[in-house]
Amino acid sequence: MTLISLSQTLRDHRADGRKLLLPYVTAGIIPDWLELVEAVIDAGADAVEIGIPFSDPSVDGPTIQQASVQALANGITPAGALAALETREFGVPLIAMTYYNLVFRYGHERFASDLERSGVSATILPDLPIERADDWLEAAHRHQVENVLLVAPVTSDDRLAMLAERTEGFLYAVSTMGTTGERKELDDAASILTTRVRACSDVPVLVGFGISTPAHAVAACRSADGVISASALMRRVLDGATVEESAQLIADMRQALDAA
Repeated sequence: MTLISLSQTLRDHRADGRKLLLPYVTAGIIPDWLELVEAVIDAGADAVEIGIPFSDPSVDGPTIQQASVQALANGITPAGALAALETREFGVPLIAMTYYNLVFRYGHERFASDLERSGVSATILPDLPIERADDWLEAAHRHQVENVLLVAPVTSDDRLAMLAERTEGFLYAVSTMGTTGERKELDDAASILTTRVRACSDVPVLVGFGISTPAHAVAACRSADGVISASALMRRVLDGATVEESAQLIADMRQALDAA
């Protein structure tokens, strides 16, 4: 399957003046999770994070943890998630978000090869430090898979510049010190962090952790190039919303971003 470049897609959309919107969908959370992926793309997603469930998701809060537990109970596996993605072409870049334990157990070469075959353009591995990532990156690059890095409010200036240089696709700016989850207010640390990145790099910067409403998305995009929405979307699914009702959150965010 031909991979859609995450880097090129996001830079092209940014050049067109579009704010970037990346929803997150936990693979296997519901039987028709592939329809949810298609629905958020139809709602205006520029790319989609596919969460590959792990039993101990260290940076994820209660909602994504619950989504992972539900997906695992439904019988999803990393290989099963990628095999399901292989059955369709989605028209936007897909990003596998998971933890290094799974990649190590799967095997670097096999995982990268299966990502490519499934149409997944990039990974986010939040617990794999860049200093320890060479073996994974070598395998990933052989299969045209990019690797997105994260920065946090406490990241030093020197390290921030290094991560901005080495990330691929975009730089994931963590909005607050903590785990993922819905929030009532967006932390000011996100805009400060984005400004610091801007001082050293022109890499696309997307803010994640706590983007729960269209207003949050608009506020974050005053300084950032885009946002990632995960827990708020998965909460709708966990609470029993239909695919269409869940994807409406992304449609509302897209409308608000375009209007702003």
